[in-house]
Amino acid sequence: MSPRTASLTPAETARPARVVDIGAVSVEDVVAVARHGAGVRLSDAALDAIAAGRAVVDALAADPQPHYGVSTGFGALATRSIPAGRRADLQRSLVRSHAAGTGAEVEREVVRALMLLRLSTLATGRTGVRVATARAYAAMLDAGITPVVREYGSLGCSGDLAPLAHCALALIGEGDVRDATGTLVPAAQALAAAGLEPVVLAEKEGLALINGTDGMLGQLVLALHDLDRLLATADVAAALSVESLLGTDAAFADDLQALRPHPGQAASATHLRALLAGSGIMASHRGPQCTRVQDAYSLRCAPQVHGAARDTAAHARAVAERELAAAVDNPVVTRDGRVESNGNFHGAPVGYVLDFLAIAVADVASMSERRTDRFLDVSRSHGLPAFLAHDPGVDSGLMIAQYTAAALVSELKRLAVPASVDSIPSSAMQEDHVSMGWHAARKLRRAVDALTRVLAIEVLTATRALDLRAPLEPSPATGAVRDLLRAHGVAGPGPDRQLSPDLESVASLVGTGAVLAAADDAARSTATRTTATPKEDR
Repeated sequence: MSPRTASLTPAETARPARVVDIGAVSVEDVVAVARHGAGVRLSDAALDAIAAGRAVVDALAADPQPHYGVSTGFGALATRSIPAGRRADLQRSLVRSHAAGTGAEVEREVVRALMLLRLSTLATGRTGVRVATARAYAAMLDAGITPVVREYGSLGCSGDLAPLAHCALALIGEGDVRDATGTLVPAAQALAAAGLEPVVLAEKEGLALINGTDGMLGQLVLALHDLDRLLATADVAAALSVESLLGTDAAFADDLQALRPHPGQAASATHLRALLAGSGIMASHRGPQCTRVQDAYSLRCAPQVHGAARDTAAHARAVAERELAAAVDNPVVTRDGRVESNGNFHGAPVGYVLDFLAIAVADVASMSERRTDRFLDVSRSHGLPAFLAHDPGVDSGLMIAQYTAAALVSELKRLAVPASVDSIPSSAMQEDHVSMGWHAARKLRRAVDALTRVLAIEVLTATRALDLRAPLEPSPATGAVRDLLRAHGVAGPGPDRQLSPDLESVASLVGTGAVLAAADDAARSTATRTTATPKEDR
């Protein structure tokens, strides 16, 4: 996925602030802050909870007995007691040493998402940070200051240490950030420009700022938001293909789908029926004159595959919502005033569903590419010209567009190999089993982008075939998609032209939801007109 490092627009910075309370932030909150630049503020209840949690840590800091994370070292150095005069150095050194990422900059939306989720955990009062530190973290996010986070460095246990450490580094006035205009500046300069002071960390605060699954969870939430749209768009692409390949919607009948009561399958089949309603192309080959017994699997089984992907996303959303409600830190301040070590930072629950989604995404894309390929082969396209070319032989038509889809699908198969089954011990074998959840999240982001492009190629191909079926008329929904592409300069049948700009244009229309909106708006209008027309007048 292309890095989102552009500056916040005036419209974005003017959006109302999202309130971070003691409870979970919502998926909508994450998307608003991460992608649309919404500001944040801590609720009064959250500030009270933070103060109460800090009081516990302050009491332990004064205790001559060592307490992990408060008066000891970390990881394999947890047995070393740190005197009071060196504890600020300890926290600063922790952040500096853990800000060890390398590689390309992580996208702004990912950094803003992980910062919001870390702030949400701070707001529970379970981490023991001071109110001033939590407020400073919220102010940095609110000001549009985005720490530079590098792609590689997290093992997903203890959480996303390196990415979160880069954010904590900015909070103490070190490292580089992107300011609200997207300009790369030193963190201290960006803080000063926003009227903020660097934070001097006290006991426990360094740990509280870097111990969490926030990076992988933020990317999961953003991917789920995208997949809600893309899996519905897969239905649109399939409807275009079923129609333009002279297929049938009979297999999508409600009573047939009810024989296998998976909710995602039912939703996909219902969507397909609505998208194909009123198709003149499909009406032209219904009845006894049609000699085709059944369609190929890539057409007939679309609800089963798209539906299974929907159900996978629903499971992943349930996991994400539980994780959004979690207070992940180590050690953690309990409700009865203890500070206890725990293993809640392990990223396995999130890593598993990130990998599961990558498998589903790869399969939906694989089916889409197979439908695209059917259009280009005269033995399977039912009367369409070879490769949908204007003058086959002179023109290659959409031959190489299918190559591009095939290359993307091959990449998706590699991305579907799970990261969460891998583990490399670290910290002198103290951290001897890690989740690799961050890597699973990075894979899924690339997979979501690839699915967007594979679906765009199917939509491009099927709408050209739709035009070649003229004078037969498509359904209102599929026709609306074809008209949308033409309005954006994507050409229909004709002599060869450079395909790359058209592929990028359609990918943008798929990614922004424009294709889905055009199809669904037209389908709803058709359903409304049909319902409003008295039966005897139909």
